[in-house]
Amino acid sequence: MINQAWVQIREGLEATVGKSNYVNWIEPLELSDLDNGVAVFRVPTNFMGNWVSRNFGDDIVHLLKSSGETVSRLEFSVAPGGGRAPQAAPRKKTMAAPASKASVSPVKPTDVAVPGAPLDARFTFDSFVVGKPNELAHAAARRVAEGGEVAFNPLFLYGGVGLGKTHLMHAIANQLRTQRPDLNVVYLSAEQFMYKFVQALRDKKMMDFKQLFRAVDILMVDDVQFIAGKGSTQEEFFHTFNALVDQNKQIIISADRAPGEIKELEDRIRSRLQSGLVVDLHPTDYELRLGILQHKVEQHLIKDPSLVIADGVLEFLAHRISTNVRVLEGALTRLFAFGSLVGREVTLELAQDCLADVLRSSDRKITVDEIQRKVSEHYNIRLSEMIGPRRVRTIARPRQVAMYLAKQLTTRSLPDIGRRFGGRDHTTVMHGVKRIEELRVSDSQLEDDLELLRRALEA
Repeated sequence: MINQAWVQIREGLEATVGKSNYVNWIEPLELSDLDNGVAVFRVPTNFMGNWVSRNFGDDIVHLLKSSGETVSRLEFSVAPGGGRAPQAAPRKKTMAAPASKASVSPVKPTDVAVPGAPLDARFTFDSFVVGKPNELAHAAARRVAEGGEVAFNPLFLYGGVGLGKTHLMHAIANQLRTQRPDLNVVYLSAEQFMYKFVQALRDKKMMDFKQLFRAVDILMVDDVQFIAGKGSTQEEFFHTFNALVDQNKQIIISADRAPGEIKELEDRIRSRLQSGLVVDLHPTDYELRLGILQHKVEQHLIKDPSLVIADGVLEFLAHRISTNVRVLEGALTRLFAFGSLVGREVTLELAQDCLADVLRSSDRKITVDEIQRKVSEHYNIRLSEMIGPRRVRTIARPRQVAMYLAKQLTTRSLPDIGRRFGGRDHTTVMHGVKRIEELRVSDSQLEDDLELLRRALEA
């Protein structure tokens, strides 16, 4: 009888508080006990219990009394870990099973109005080509996508444009929504988070905003670098982050650089982001680029078996287009279209003609002057010191780094590089290059510096 009365009361509350408030605040409530004038409700979070008590408590008490129940006050109990859980033992008498399934509906993605970004069904783990530069990021993402307890929280993925961050984010969300539909998975960009926050401020609905985001099981925020410098948005993101971590809810973040390299990001947020697993998606190597192209060709041939790509074309593209996977895939798509529409075999000559503009832009030459300037900025020394005669360690080491990068990233000869470093002998350049090669094996900081500088120069 009590549960039947609660079903009727819920319907009355929907008419009283409105559809939106009903879905977000009333529907997740579960009446677990009613004794000695106290109605006990199970709620996903303390925040929700406090909010319902302040805003709808009187209405609930009034409707319970109207149904013939003796009620003087309400209590709200939170299941361990937040969210719904099996019924706890009642204080005196056990409630019968609910008469209506709606009365105990768990909070699902469709119940909580947090419209995230649309997911691309093409971005799955099956379509993600794994290689040495991204194998750790892929393994970590697969672990999170299993939906169980994870030893690291948050998972922070970072890397340059077109290296697979968004693909992995979508793959995680797609797998979770398929295999764990009971979980409330929200994926959105940092820009969307900021927009919803500003909208909530404007409409004076901050409490709704807070509860909606704190009710998710897995929060995924893409391109988090865009909230840097936005004071109020960072403040709310920090509190949302803390609330979810405290409830053992999983957070996955992506950015174009490591947390410590995002300027204008508050120290407390930077510290929180670094407290989990931070994974760098390294720039692709030749083998990975070739694997991506081969996978794309296999997928395309399923739809268009008539397409013929001559030997050597994919190897040529993997070698010439090295900085951005999206540009690489776009070039291949153009060849697909040309070969299909014209009905010709895609030969190496045809690829060179069809992709002339792409190949020219990919052939940007890195200069020694450019390397010297970037290294000087990175190590905070003057450019004149880089090419000057001083040999103190604080200048000599950056100079050797610049020589090493000049040897790796340009076609200049050792004597030519030496001339550009204040007229030094080629043996000095050889010594500097060899020294950096030795140090990078044991010095992780130097290895990180080299990777960061190389990425900046190739961008």
